[in-house]
Amino acid sequence: MKSNIRTLALVLALSVAARAVAQTPAQDPSDRLKEVLPPDVAARVLAKIADARAHQLPAEALENRALKFASRGVPAADIEKSVSEHADRLSKAKDALEAARGKEPQADEIEAGAEALREGVDGKAVADVAKTAPRDRSMTVPLYVLGQLVGKGIASQTALDHVKAALAARSSDEELEKLPAQAIAGQANRPAETGRDLAGTKSGGRAGGPPAGVPVSGAGRPGSAGRPSTVGHRP
Repeated sequence: MKSNIRTLALVLALSVAARAVAQTPAQDPSDRLKEVLPPDVAARVLAKIADARAHQLPAEALENRALKFASRGVPAADIEKSVSEHADRLSKAKDALEAARGKEPQADEIEAGAEALREGVDGKAVADVAKTAPRDRSMTVPLYVLGQLVGKGIASQTALDHVKAALAARSSDEELEKLPAQAIAGQANRPAETGRDLAGTKSGGRAGGPPAGVPVSGAGRPGSAGRPSTVGHRP
C-alpha cells in the first residue's frame, strides 16, 4: 500500500513539473536580438520588425533572419541592412500576390515570394505565377521553385514558363520540386554544337553564324550561368 502511494506521489510530482515546464514561455526573440546586437542596431531592427508586423507581414522571418546572421558572426550593420531589404521584399511579395489573387496571402506564401525576389525574380513574375494557379492552391512551393530556378542560372522568363506550364498541367508540389534539378540536367545534356555550328566550322566559319564555341548573344542572362543557390546563406 505504501509503495503504491509513493508511486502515485511520484507520478503527480512529475505531472506538476511537466506542466510548469510547458507553461514557461520561450525567450522572446526581441530579448535575444537585444543580447546579440548593439543597442542602437537592435532598436532599429526591432522597429523594422514591429512595422512589418503592423502591416501583416511575417515578422518572424525577419527575427529569424537577424538571429541567424548574428549567430554566424555577420557584422551588425550588414544584419540591419539585410533585415530592411528583406522587409521590403516581403512587402512587395504581399502586394503582388494580393493584386493577382484578390485575397490575403498566407505568411509562407509571402516568404516564398520574398525569397523569389531575392533571387532576382521580379514582382510581375510573382503575380504571373499566382494568376496561373488555381485560387485554392498554395503559392509557397511554386514561388520557391521559381526562385531556385533563377538562382541556378535559368533565365527568368524560361523559369517562369517552366513553373506556369507545370501549374497549368496541375502538377503536384512534389513534381514542381523536381523542376530545378531537371532544368539543370537539361542544360548539362544539351549538345555543345548545333548543326549550324558544325556547318560553320566546316566552311571556316562562313555559314552566316558565329564560329563554333562562341555563344549566341542573348541566349541567357549575362553572368548568370552556374550561379549557386544562396537561399538562407547571404544577408
